[in-house]
Amino acid sequence: MTLIRITKEFKFEMAHALLGYDGPCQNIHGHSYQLFVTVIGNPLVDKESPKKGMVLDFNILKEIVRKNVISKFDHSLVLNAAVIKEKYNKFDEINELFNNLILVNYQPTSENLILEFVQIIKEKLPPNIKLHNLKLRETATSFVEWFAEDNQ
Repeated sequence: MTLIRITKEFKFEMAHALLGYDGPCQNIHGHSYQLFVTVIGNPLVDKESPKKGMVLDFNILKEIVRKNVISKFDHSLVLNAAVIKEKYNKFDEINELFNNLILVNYQPTSENLILEFVQIIKEKLPPNIKLHNLKLRETATSFVEWFAEDNQ
């Protein structure tokens, strides 16, 4: 059978700060992110299935990504937990300032965010579907990409 790739695009708003960074991104700022998720598989050939001819129903891919990535990160503030705890004594007060503060164990660059998204999405896909690549657009002119074939 022929392998086919399908891609679904997602949009979300997120703020972050690269604490300890030597430029303006050390300050809290936000982006309108675009996430492109591409999976690969064989189209279903079961003549009795309503999904015949589909690699994966776009609605299933949408549900996986929205539930596990977008709903968590949309309109959140993402900060490096280690830097926050090291530099600020009143961490609990900072945490109370924001409704959707996400503390991660890495510097929340686009490169590191995409790696987390890869792990989250790969775990949720059906066994016959493989994650092919992700593209995370941070600005109109800047994006990062991850490809499965580069990471084997």
